Amino acid sequence: MKPRVRFAPSPTGPLHIGGVRTALYNYLLAQQLGGTFILRIEDTDQERYVPGAEDYIIETLAWCGLTVQEGPHVGGPHAPYRQSERKPMYRQYADQLIASGNAYYAFDTKEELDAIRESMTEGGNSTFKYDSNTRQKLSNSLTLSADEVNKRLERGDDYVIRLKVNANEDVTFMDEIRGEVSFNTSQLDDKVLLKSDGMPTYHMANVVDDHLMEITHVIRGEEWLPSAPTHVLLYRAFGWQATMPKFAHLPLILKPDGNGKLSKRDGDRLGFPVFSLDWTNPETGEVSSGFRERGFLPEPFLNMLAFLGWNPGTEQEVFNRAELIAAFSLERINKAGAKFDFEKAKWFNQQYIKTIEPATLADMVKPQLTAKGIVVSNAFLTEASRLLAERLTFLNDFWEQGHFFFQQPDKYDEGNLKKKWKEGKKEFFPELVARFQNLPDFTATALEAETKAFMETHSLGFGDVLPVLRIMLTGTMQGPSVFDTAVLIGREETVSRMNKGLEVFNELVL
Repeated sequence: MKPRVRFAPSPTGPLHIGGVRTALYNYLLAQQLGGTFILRIEDTDQERYVPGAEDYIIETLAWCGLTVQEGPHVGGPHAPYRQSERKPMYRQYADQLIASGNAYYAFDTKEELDAIRESMTEGGNSTFKYDSNTRQKLSNSLTLSADEVNKRLERGDDYVIRLKVNANEDVTFMDEIRGEVSFNTSQLDDKVLLKSDGMPTYHMANVVDDHLMEITHVIRGEEWLPSAPTHVLLYRAFGWQATMPKFAHLPLILKPDGNGKLSKRDGDRLGFPVFSLDWTNPETGEVSSGFRERGFLPEPFLNMLAFLGWNPGTEQEVFNRAELIAAFSLERINKAGAKFDFEKAKWFNQQYIKTIEPATLADMVKPQLTAKGIVVSNAFLTEASRLLAERLTFLNDFWEQGHFFFQQPDKYDEGNLKKKWKEGKKEFFPELVARFQNLPDFTATALEAETKAFMETHSLGFGDVLPVLRIMLTGTMQGPSVFDTAVLIGREETVSRMNKGLEVFNELVL
């Protein structure tokens, strides 16, 4: 059977990069094996619902290019894909568990349970758990008579439906990443399956929906591992063991120092994003930055995320989407958490930009020039993109790294000028200007040869000439080859900038 996998986030806020990585791993497995990638919105916790969060999730997946084949915005054979819209169907499954003796009604009020918790805390006992030990003293259909239970139900008393977990049983299952995992039921409580308002809890809806949607693999974060034995018990209680999906619990993405799970607070403190896109808190108006708005491209962003927990078993680090799909496997996901490294994330982005065809890169950076009212030919911008690609970490760096291609410098690197512009150089440089002006073949090769001939004539070294020439043309010591730069801006502009340098350099440094 081809895999059917789901990414099932809760719309309770912006999507952390850990969530995007979960979506990516699900997507890669589905793509590799010709399966189906499903988006399911798990919004059973209506109290924590945040307006705009679902749209944010969908926009994130679209920006990343993780195409959803079934979901709330595209439909599919198992619609609806929002759990809140599936509410009516869960009741029958809760009733089924009641009938089979695997679940029970619990009539305890919140106030009663809070009082028990408080008394246990004051008595120095362990944290209260509603389980096989404590339920015998509480108000539920296991302790009340059948008549009393029916009377309360007919009266319309509030109740929840809880899973009946037997005492001291081992629950063992295979995890595709961690191998055999075992929990004893003494570690579990009788989870609420159906709340008093008729809304299912995560556990109930998750298992029922995975079964009905024919999910073959549940790939999710490590934080859900403690929930897995409850889900296994539910599959058993329903008699669905034969179709229970394979589980794979992903390692945490850790803080840069490895001390704990990466959080928004860490990003704020250290100056990097932890969300894929900018997010505006609908209550406070606070804006949290995203990778997209910081200048990251989807392909290297996904490449970076893939390596936070997985490795291909080779020395290769830079993968395009097709290569990731081909190389991915659950078996090569690590058990241990992965430290987030923002500098490495930037490196991935830089490596990817280097691979973009110059004409394509030109189209990508053109809006930066349009916003400044600068118009150049496609050929000019393509060549500028070719020369600058090696120097870009982000697309947003294009103007900063190459503004001199489009306008004369309005300031110069005076620190380096003071080291390089000595009295007497003004006497030599007019000759170099003339040589450039009269050079028959204005190419990088010809310019370099002419410059070397000029240096030999005056017994000058490269350090005497090239830094000054670069500052004349660009205003800075940084940039692509000075001869390539001269060719792109053209003979007339090159000579004009050199003459301007001759006019102002002495005033700046002497």
